[in-house]
Amino acid sequence: MPITKDNEQYIRTRYEARSDKELPVLTRYFDRKLLLEGKEEKDVFPVAKYIDLILYSREQINKENAAMDKKKDYGGKVETAPWGIVSIKAQDVDHELPMTPITAMRNALGKEHGGSGVELVRESYMEAAEYWKDHANVL
Repeated sequence: MPITKDNEQYIRTRYEARSDKELPVLTRYFDRKLLLEGKEEKDVFPVAKYIDLILYSREQINKENAAMDKKKDYGGKVETAPWGIVSIKAQDVDHELPMTPITAMRNALGKEHGGSGVELVRESYMEAAEYWKDHANVL
């Protein structure tokens, strides 16, 4: 969501880890409940025009699970799907938005810290910072 003079007071920050084995990182977001106070959802949030699915290959998921010492428990079944959905992003543009800068930094961490082990690319990081300085996710 774009950051404006009318909504910037609803931005919050927190340190967040997706599991107890990840290093927490500082995240910035709009507080959904504060944005909605006294308003209808349809008046605050437009219906997304597109859904961007982020997929990881089974190989990558297995590498990250092993690095984080995650036990596979699928009710006695072995997961064999070639891909796994790791994120579903609602958005209004028909192209992939840059990942948040903190996500790029987290991905550059070793898998044992919750990253994917993908090297940080300065040009992509700067593009992300340029976009996200004026936008924030809604949680």
